[in-house]
Amino acid sequence: MSDQLTKRAEDYAQWYNDLVLKADMAEHSDVRGCMVIKPHGYAIWEKMQRALDGMFKDTGHVNAYFPLFIPKSYLAKEASHVEGFAKECAVVTHYRLKSDPEHGVVVDPEAKLEEELIVRPTSETIIWNTYRGWIKSYRDLPLLINQWANVVRWEMRTRLFLRTAEFLWQEGHTAHATKEEAVEETLRMLDVYATFAEEWLAMPVIKGVKTASERFAGAEDTYCIEAMMQDGKALQAGTSHFLGQNFAKAFDVVFTNKENRQEHVWATSWGVSTRLMGALIMTHSDDNGLVLPPKLAPVQVAIVPIAKNEEQLNALRAYVQPMLDGLRAKGITVKFDDDDKKKPGWKFAEYEFKGYPVRIAVGPRDMENGTVEVARRDTLEKQVMQATDIAEKVEHLLQAIQDNLYQKALAMRERYTRAVDTYDEFKVAIEEGGFILAHWDGTAETEARVKEETKATIRCIPLQGDTTPGACMVTGRPSKQRVIFARAY
Repeated sequence: MSDQLTKRAEDYAQWYNDLVLKADMAEHSDVRGCMVIKPHGYAIWEKMQRALDGMFKDTGHVNAYFPLFIPKSYLAKEASHVEGFAKECAVVTHYRLKSDPEHGVVVDPEAKLEEELIVRPTSETIIWNTYRGWIKSYRDLPLLINQWANVVRWEMRTRLFLRTAEFLWQEGHTAHATKEEAVEETLRMLDVYATFAEEWLAMPVIKGVKTASERFAGAEDTYCIEAMMQDGKALQAGTSHFLGQNFAKAFDVVFTNKENRQEHVWATSWGVSTRLMGALIMTHSDDNGLVLPPKLAPVQVAIVPIAKNEEQLNALRAYVQPMLDGLRAKGITVKFDDDDKKKPGWKFAEYEFKGYPVRIAVGPRDMENGTVEVARRDTLEKQVMQATDIAEKVEHLLQAIQDNLYQKALAMRERYTRAVDTYDEFKVAIEEGGFILAHWDGTAETEARVKEETKATIRCIPLQGDTTPGACMVTGRPSKQRVIFARAY
């Protein structure tokens, strides 16, 4: 399979597209800009969902579901919000079709909606309109709600997982009695995302705050986690927004405080999407196919018997059964592939290409010697191990693979992160890719100039970055700290 894959060094974008398609992750649908997530890809997304959902509930959140359709007037209530999403909205104008002799079926012109409905690009407006009826007193706060849903943003240029017209995500929407509580919630959820990215995706991230021009439409502050892909480009992997009282005022969401005075609540929203699937692929995969961190692999271990006849296969089934029992007892997902319609070599190539973290081969000689051959996907190394306590050995190996993938990605990020002091240095460095740490004078004009001239954007102002004052690389004006510039997805 790997010889069918475009090499990363030749064409990184084509390599990515080939890999998504040939590893059975997803495919383009006949609906413009939309994708079909195939079972192998969706199984990875399900593991992401389960992990994140547990982290949300551990921090006190509960799930709910809100309508897909949003009245157009709701979007108009928060000015910056509607301005930010207006060009991406899909609009429902009619509610009925009718038969037509010439065209088969047409929109019934008599069935025009009194008010158009927007297919949700995000749910702040419909949710805050709902919260108005839920929140009356300080006793109703905090309100900590998450929603798993799909959204539609009418993208002109699409790429599987990274940018599609419809995608899957979760969106948290919380209400608080004080500004301090809302800011604390915003940062708490940023930490949840960073922990998930690093401990589950094995993807190192930098936490930061967005500049005003990159801020979520309707937010006071947008915090983000930024990751570096293997081609040196940045990818925004998650965002957490402090919304202030903007939506509460737009939808008149007030509560009676402990002093019996009415106040508007303070709000947050936060989300990650199936874009994380793209991040996972581009952080770890190689020219041999997909590489999956064990924590997110739908199947962590594949066991392939090598037999010449049915008698040998039955003996191998009996030999392997205690291993299967031991692995499953440790919560390790394992597939025993005794399908005799496909040859072992085909299975090895298939599981390597689809990113299974560990592959175990067993044959008649292994039965004689009490051994198995173990291959790890991250390094492609193979070694013969004693079958005794194989479950414990594999458990340790899976953790070693998880750790190695993180350390490898971290080393790459550190290798391609560097500081520059002049704009000339910056222009050279940005062509080489990676994260560029540079001083910026804090103005939108300078930010826009750099973007226009170099296609680089300020990915974030790091929360834990170098806060040594300096001079802007472009204008020479004072700068409070270095920010991260990069070209991005």
